[in-house]
Amino acid sequence: MILDEILKKTKKRVAGLPPSFPETPLRDRLSLATAIRNRNGRNAIIAEIKCASPSSGVIRRNIDMAMMAGELREGGCVALSVLTEPYFFGGTGQDIERVKSMVQLPVLRKDFIIDKKQVAESVSLGADAVLLIAAVLKNDLSEFVDEVINYGLEPLVEVRTREEAELALASRTTLIGVNNRNLVTLGIDRSTTRLISEQIRQEGRLIVSESGMRSADDIREMKQYCDAFLIGSSIMTHNHPRKKLEEFVCA
Repeated sequence: MILDEILKKTKKRVAGLPPSFPETPLRDRLSLATAIRNRNGRNAIIAEIKCASPSSGVIRRNIDMAMMAGELREGGCVALSVLTEPYFFGGTGQDIERVKSMVQLPVLRKDFIIDKKQVAESVSLGADAVLLIAAVLKNDLSEFVDEVINYGLEPLVEVRTREEAELALASRTTLIGVNNRNLVTLGIDRSTTRLISEQIRQEGRLIVSESGMRSADDIREMKQYCDAFLIGSSIMTHNHPRKKLEEFVCA
């Protein structure tokens, strides 16, 4: 299973991390939740910059991270997601620094977090928010949510099932992402967001629908079920990423 392979590689990466990270200059973290709430009548899109994925292979080569971040900011995204997993997604932690050098937008670190050292690393890289995957962390999820919050960052907890949603709702997270991609088969089913959204909304949390949005019609169909969308491949494979993003923002 691809997730197992990714986690094996992640364990090796974590083993190579230092026991601590240098103190970074104090700065105000930008709130992803606030950016979603302040979308000013437009669709709240978290635009994801990624080079590759297990389902698509190479998506876009030789990305100038700072330049792409500027393009997507002009396209109207409320935040940026930066993949830092190197083996399957072609990312690196330094990509966050490159993006932050260009834009004043919240930046989500998207990776496979399995160790608390990665949370400290996220701070040193300049991330504002961190993705935590319920299917990976399971019963340790609440502890990791607390760790992220204690570091002054925001957790975005990713779920795929009602059971995982219950784990997320039992934690302190404000943001819950519903991944429409099956992590085993890599297939897409947007009804995942529809089926879980009410359960989350009743608890007053913000819902981010992740994966599977290909057109403005998809956004119009799904926006009643969520507060924001995380979109990567559809933007990054387009010849004009900014133009494609604008379609989603204005749908």
